[in-house]
Amino acid sequence: MDCIFCDIISGKKSGFFIYESQDHVAILDKYPIDTGHSLVMPREHYEIITDMTEKNVVDLFSRVPKIAKAILQATNADAFSIAQNNGRAAKQIVPHVHVHIIPRYDAKGTVWTKRQIPKDEELEVLAQKIRQNLDSKN
Repeated sequence: MDCIFCDIISGKKSGFFIYESQDHVAILDKYPIDTGHSLVMPREHYEIITDMTEKNVVDLFSRVPKIAKAILQATNADAFSIAQNNGRAAKQIVPHVHVHIIPRYDAKGTVWTKRQIPKDEELEVLAQKIRQNLDSKN
């Protein structure tokens, strides 16, 4: 099975990690809807959320508040959206369970379909800033 997220988690492909634990990671979205758009996912490959046990789902979603708080602090976003898609018809692009954390900015408005393509250098600086906020006492 080819999975770009599994390749990023294993180090075969590069990714901009903002959070890592034994069972989960969070990375910056390479094609973000807005600055700081991140993906929280289990290290283990599950295609859709119904493939996971209830405990695994709880463990995954329990990471979201801490990571979202660090993203908000690092980006000065005004709010955030959470999304989680399952299956092609639901617009799941990569078939590996992941939760989107999308920072929102009052000055920009809320757009779901517009994607940016930031430079790797920008993503690395942002990832470092978010990691610093995760490491600090929140």
